[in-house]
Amino acid sequence: MLVRLSRIKYKEEARKLLFKYAEAAKRMIDSRNASPESRKVVKWNAEDTMNWLRRDHSASKEDYMDRLEHLRQQCGPHVTAVAKDSVEGICSKIYQLSAEYSRRLRQTHLSLLQDPSTETCASPPQSRLVYCYPVRLAIPTPALPRVELHFENDVACLRFKGEMVKVNRGHFSKLELLYRYSCIDDPRFEKFLARVWCLLKRYQAMFGSGANEGFGLQGALPVTVFEALNRQFGVTFECFASPLNCYFKQFCSAFPDIDGFFGSRGPFLSFSPVSGSFEANPPFCEELMDAMVTHFEELLDQSSEPLSFIVFVPEWRDPVTPALTRMEASRFLRHQLNIPAYEHEYRAGSQHICKRDEMYYRAVHGTAMLFLQNDAGFVKWAPTPERLAELTTAYRPSLSRTSSLSSPGPAQSAAGDRDSTPKASDRTPSGMMSPGGHDNNNNNNGSSSSSSSPQDKLTAMKEKVESKLDSDCAL
Repeated sequence: MLVRLSRIKYKEEARKLLFKYAEAAKRMIDSRNASPESRKVVKWNAEDTMNWLRRDHSASKEDYMDRLEHLRQQCGPHVTAVAKDSVEGICSKIYQLSAEYSRRLRQTHLSLLQDPSTETCASPPQSRLVYCYPVRLAIPTPALPRVELHFENDVACLRFKGEMVKVNRGHFSKLELLYRYSCIDDPRFEKFLARVWCLLKRYQAMFGSGANEGFGLQGALPVTVFEALNRQFGVTFECFASPLNCYFKQFCSAFPDIDGFFGSRGPFLSFSPVSGSFEANPPFCEELMDAMVTHFEELLDQSSEPLSFIVFVPEWRDPVTPALTRMEASRFLRHQLNIPAYEHEYRAGSQHICKRDEMYYRAVHGTAMLFLQNDAGFVKWAPTPERLAELTTAYRPSLSRTSSLSSPGPAQSAAGDRDSTPKASDRTPSGMMSPGGHDNNNNNNGSSSSSSSPQDKLTAMKEKVESKLDSDCAL
């Protein structure tokens, strides 16, 4: 029984939805092992609804919706009871298949790591300092296959064995910068395209093959909100992000084996910082949000250094989520700010492939912004009225945001610009602007821009981006 729920605008849509629900409920109760009482109640209500639909052709949309609500109240519990066993069986089968595929994938992955190629073993790696990077960067990588790259207008196309993945040119430039600052085992970018292809293919598989399927998992805060968080609360780290939607150059993500080359520190639930200011906008999964709150409270309880988490979760009240209830009752909660529905925006999860005018979308639910801080973190990053006012202003929808979405082209990075040994000033990770944060710099002076060549614009943009990346935002 599958009835698509959507916002009804017209009377005919409401009438069709009511008929479909009545027909599906009757078919469901006839095809399952239901009790006589349930069968009687459902069939009577369904037939009464169909008779009413045949008789009355002058009803309004509200009449149809009221009738649908009444039918759902009468038939819903009985239909749910007879479908429970089938649904649980399907879910159990999906879980078992997923667990089996995960086990086989892990075994294959471990076998590849434990059995490197002969060429790799012939030249043992030289010992070097690896700091604040995933441990996989200390393990030599076998030679990777060749991936072809070409550009179609503002889209970068990567092809491997006849299969192609795409990414906006601005996000391709962003991946170059992340790779340059986060990956120290490939100074000549010989493995860059292969790793970008793996990254895009991994997230494409996670999202799903349907149009816009799964992109809600990667929704992100607007650039202006990240700027306010960095200015007012010293935030330099995202607890839930990916190389495709991150704002800072340091973040936690779901796939450390490939995301680690682009700045990921691994899954957040395995990440244990002792100080710093962090932003958390998790996928809206109740189990994950609940585990996140448990991890937050353990970290805040164990650390005496300044530690702060600014959390963005949906304000679901009917019913309320356990994570929101726990955070509202937490002893570490310093302030809570609720943003009403349709009065704020998110960046689309498909921002790396979507059009400019599709980059932002209005939130259809309220968002709860909670400040979880230990005592030292509260002293350093207290949510004062002035700071909260700037943060609230930054969250308001703006028509001008679409003019600053992505940088104009890929970064031109030379091998001589990379140091295998980091400078002392670089040891504290710094904030990174997403592509949406740089285009405004190209429009500040219309007269100078018109007299500059494209190469001069690209060079100026690169210098500004690198200057921002190298700024000292200490954790």
